[in-house]
Formats: sequence, C-alpha cells, structure tokens
Amino acid sequence: MAQLGVRARLVAIDASLTAPAAQFADGFYCVPRCDDAAFPQALAEICRRERPLTIVPTIDTELLTYAERAPELARLGVRLACSAPETVAICADKRLSHVWLRRHGFPVPRQGTLDEVCQDLHSWLFPVIVKPVFGSASVGVRRVHRPAELLALRGQGLDVVVQEIARGSEYTVHTYVDRQRRCLAAVPCKRLEVRGGEVSKGLTVRHEGLMELASQVSSQLPGAYGPLNVQIFLSEDGDLRVIEINPRFGGGYPLADRAGMASPRWLLEEALGRRPLGCEDWIDDLAMLRYDESVYLPGSALREQALEAAS
Repeated sequence: MAQLGVRARLVAIDASLTAPAAQFADGFYCVPRCDDAAFPQALAEICRRERPLTIVPTIDTELLTYAERAPELARLGVRLACSAPETVAICADKRLSHVWLRRHGFPVPRQGTLDEVCQDLHSWLFPVIVKPVFGSASVGVRRVHRPAELLALRGQGLDVVVQEIARGSEYTVHTYVDRQRRCLAAVPCKRLEVRGGEVSKGLTVRHEGLMELASQVSSQLPGAYGPLNVQIFLSEDGDLRVIEINPRFGGGYPLADRAGMASPRWLLEEALGRRPLGCEDWIDDLAMLRYDESVYLPGSALREQALEAAS
C-alpha cells in the first residue's frame, strides 16, 4: 500500500480461531461458517466497524455467498473482489462450465453424466476421470480404469460427471479481469507437483496459446471480475483443452505474483478509483518449490483471541 501512497490495515476473518493466516493480519474476527444463517449479519457488523475498502474471498464455498451480497456490501461502502453470481455459478458447476465453454467455442475434453456414459460405454476410451459436479481441491476425483468400475458407481447416487483424460501437461493460467472486462494479464504456470489438490511445485511458462485462451475465457464470462484461474491441458502437439475455471485466487498464485503479476495491487487501485495498467513483462521460466512452515505463539494468545471473539 505504501507504493500507492495510502496507509492500510489488513483484517482477516475465519470460522476457526486457530487459522494460521490470522496471525499475519492486523486484525482478526472469528465468524460463523459462510453457510450459516448468522454469517451475513456478522459480516455486515464487521464492515460497519472496520469500514473495509474491499473484501477478497479466497475459497470456493464462500464465493456465491459473497457474490449474492455485493449490492448489500456496496450500500455499506464496501467493494467486493469477486465475480458476479452468474460467473460463480458457471464455474462452481462442472456441467454448467462444460456447457458454457462449448457454447462459446472453447476446446474442452469430452464429458457426460454417469448415466449417459454407462449407456454408451463402447464409444468411450478408458481410463476416464470421474469428478463431483460441485467440488474443489481434487476431493472425490477418481480415475476409473474399466467399464465395470463405472457401472458399479452408477447405483451409488453420486452427483458426478465423467470426463475423458486430456492429453499432455496441466497448467494453471492465472488471470485478472478489470471492471471494463479487460484481461490485464494471463500467466501460465505448469503444475510440476500437486499435493492435496494444490500446487506444491510449479513453473511459469510463456506460451501464447495458453495465454490467449485463458484471456478469452476469463473476459467472456458474464460478470467476471478480479482474480481467476483457468485449468488447461497442453499436449505435445499443441492441442489445448480447458478442464476447469475458478473465479478466485488459485492456490499457486504466489508463483505468478513473484513473477510480476500484481493482482492484489490492481484490486486496490480499482477500489481507489484508479485504472490498473496490467502487465506483460512477467518473469518466464520461474520455478516455485514449496515447503511447510509453522507458526508458533503462546496458547494464551489464542485464548485471548477467543475471549475477544466472544465479547
């Protein structure tokens, strides 16, 4: 914020008092879960007290809750760094996102419902990927190697989609869409290693095809705004396939940030009424190798936070 010539305070909220990120914020509030009926009121009270310039949602499960309350937050003078409900809904539902991508002419792998595929097994090449319709962090994703395994899943009442396995390497392309629906940057990061659905090792790769495809997808979404990321497979012969869109900061965004993509700054500039310039000269061939780090503090500090949260 010093670069923007303003002083700022970072306030974090979480449903857990033991959230490590809380120890790095200037202020912290423990709130109900985002799907709790008490959450909107708690959020409004914090906004009245703290008068934040902008709110940045960071996890899939809270995006729609925030997006639907954008008008209410605006009346409190708070800007929301989140796409419109239409975009959030499209990205959250893997069936909707597949239909939207195909309708707009973007390349996607073949996809079908469990029933559709089981009724047409002879036309599918195994193995296939089975994914929950609503899900994140690769939870519930499985590789099915034989038709018999897929038929066995059919009677379990699972809300899933079946997808052909895309060829090549997977990339997360981090993008930013401003209020004028301009894509200010698209930084492809090759997923070298993934742990728990999140990138633990990655590499920036300047590939024009990936950049152009991700930019078009992000800017054409209805009401897209702020940080997004597009998951794309790139084969050795140059074939591209979009498999997923996330309207939020991706878990591997720190690599794009270190490479020169300044999405947090752009959010603040727009909140201040300024026009961000974007960036094209980010660092290519930059690797990120992650490791775990611990936060240590007296237990009394957690107990004090609990007392403050209860007061």
